[in-house]
Parts: sequence; C-alpha cells; structure tokens
Amino acid sequence: MTDTVTVVVSRVMPAPPAVVFDEWLDPEALQEWMCPNPVRVVEVTVEPRVAGTVRFDVDDSGTRVLISGQFLTIDRPRLLRFTWSNSNWEDPSQASIVAVTFEPVGVDETLMSIEHTLLPTSEFESFHSGWIDTFAQLAARLTSTVR
Repeated sequence: MTDTVTVVVSRVMPAPPAVVFDEWLDPEALQEWMCPNPVRVVEVTVEPRVAGTVRFDVDDSGTRVLISGQFLTIDRPRLLRFTWSNSNWEDPSQASIVAVTFEPVGVDETLMSIEHTLLPTSEFESFHSGWIDTFAQLAARLTSTVR
C-alpha cells in the first residue's frame, strides 16, 4: 500500500447550496471552472447517479490527462462523494476519494469544503494549490452568473 495524504480546502461561495451543488453536475459549467488554469478541461462526462461516471479529459500544457471516477454519494444540496484517478499518476489505477460538502452560511452563500483523501503523497502540493485555484475559479463564475 502506498502512503497517501488528504487535502482539505474550504471557501465561502457567493450562491446558495443548491446552486453551488448543481455546478458540480453540469458538464458545461465544469468545463469552465474545473482544473486550475492554464490546465483546460477538454471534455466532461457526468452521470449524476450513484455508481455513475465522472470523467474529465484534460489538456495540461499539451499533455492529455484523463481523470476518471464514480459517484459514491449524491445528496443534493449537502454532499457529493466520488472516486478520482489520474492517468498521469505513478499508479494510474490508484483511486482517491473526493468529498464535497455544501453548508448554507449568511444570505445566499455556501461554505463549500472539499476533503480529497487517499491521494498519492507526491501529489499533495499539486492538489492543495489546485483545489484552491479551482475554488477561486468557481467563485468567479458564480459571481458573474448569479448576481
């Protein structure tokens, strides 16, 4: 068994939980905000049901990376859990787990938290900074589309 790490990131989003939650299941939205720039999501597959596929075809500065997983929990608008594997990891079959929680705070705001567990140790920095940047991109999208 490889050593693994957990990345935890939280941010208040400028929209109610149901709106923020739905961004995670909308392929067009995900293409816009998932993965930190300049990494681009080229194609998204989302089957929003337990055991359904979640898949991101990514262009990382000219390198194609496939991120794939399956939904474990879909509890709108509170919790999303899914597995996550990267084709460019040392062991591409290694599955990590992403849990995203959505808690209402203030007026029409959501405390969105992610706990990404079972990550390869070598990926901690990349995913920690990556989720922070990705959350910022989602916040910017919500600001421009909700208000």
